[in-house]
Amino acid sequence: MKNTISGVRGVFGEDLNLKDVLEFSNNFSSLIESGRCVIGRDTRPTGKMIQNAASAALTSSGIDVFDLGVVPTPVVFRQARSFGAGLVVTSSHNPMEWNGIKFVIKGRGINEAELERIARHQNVPASRTGIEEEIPQSSSLASYVKDAKNIIGDVEGQPKIIVDTGGGAADGFVCKLLREIGCDVTAINDTSNDSNGHDSGDACSRGPDPTADHLSELVAHSKNADVGFAFDLDGDRLVVVSGGVKQTPDVTLGLGVAKSLELGYRSFVLSIDTSVAVEKFIKERGGTVKRSKVGEANVVETILKNDAQAGGEGSSGGFILPEFNYCREGILTSGLIASMLGTPKYKEIAGYMDGYHVQRTKVQVDSALHDMVIDNVKSRFAKDYSETVTLDGVKGIADEDSWVLVRKSNTEDIIRVSAESNDIERCDNILREVAGMVNQIYEKVR
Repeated sequence: MKNTISGVRGVFGEDLNLKDVLEFSNNFSSLIESGRCVIGRDTRPTGKMIQNAASAALTSSGIDVFDLGVVPTPVVFRQARSFGAGLVVTSSHNPMEWNGIKFVIKGRGINEAELERIARHQNVPASRTGIEEEIPQSSSLASYVKDAKNIIGDVEGQPKIIVDTGGGAADGFVCKLLREIGCDVTAINDTSNDSNGHDSGDACSRGPDPTADHLSELVAHSKNADVGFAFDLDGDRLVVVSGGVKQTPDVTLGLGVAKSLELGYRSFVLSIDTSVAVEKFIKERGGTVKRSKVGEANVVETILKNDAQAGGEGSSGGFILPEFNYCREGILTSGLIASMLGTPKYKEIAGYMDGYHVQRTKVQVDSALHDMVIDNVKSRFAKDYSETVTLDGVKGIADEDSWVLVRKSNTEDIIRVSAESNDIERCDNILREVAGMVNQIYEKVR
């Protein structure tokens, strides 16, 4: 089981069970000052069972629970702003046998101190039993779409867009938003034709993680469209397919940043693994950039500390606009990107990022040995690179256009390796060499 600020995640029935759900939810109730909590889930088959257990724990601790049903994570985050707290039953992009819980306080993800309280066994006294009430999905849908449209505005030219929700919770929400702003939308792998927790017997043709999947069906369909959008199961991650080519997650973030610059935002926070191209694009247009640890909650925490206007993390294609939501906003971002299609701004950022190449891979490493492996990598990098940054794992900087980052995953038993260069061959070589180094160190210390 992985227990981080990104949430509690595990293979349900093996290292995550209903007893864990009850305890974590009970502990979470001690952080809810408002006495109210919204709860939603993605389309994983085990979601309803976990949601019922979490709701029972919260109400027995005196919390009033408002059930949103199957909704995207960004919808829960946004509703949690007014209700005071939120809980999402999801394992985001992890394989289907996984599930978990994401905790939300006042519209933002939890921090390290709050995680310690959730993970620590405690008895939460309750003077009353909370109520449980359903909020119709139509209500959440209408308010979310209305608020998102107010930021995006109307789109001209009725661009043709293919949406691949992967059988996830974004279905309905993203199609409704894109149609409302003026797009011609076709949906594939939607919840009317998948096996991810719904009644249909037809299987979804792709996995839950659009950043890892080849998205072959979307690639094929998008050749006859202006753009294709793919989402993960809980709708916070977005991958762009343009001209029949799957783009890197950093391109998604870069497009969101370009639109926010157009809207007048100038101060940004980017995770340490985000493309240097995004940072350069911002600075060349008069903006400022601060870097944070990888992870949505870390980016948001740095945004709040620095009163920044926008940000995100390149590895997940996660653009964050705190004015609207304190989380990765795949659905809102799809609308922002759609509003740029066919304009000089879209071509400008797309052309700019074509000059940089980001590659990512992962090495299977037992979580217990993550720190030991990273420490060994730090020693090697100190000799191999002129500058190293240890904000999150260790980042070796070769020059202003080339770097490599080695960090432990917050969600899986792996170590992630990311590299970038304005020379694609150099990027490939750096990634291959460093991933090999990590594997060699692991074999030595295990």
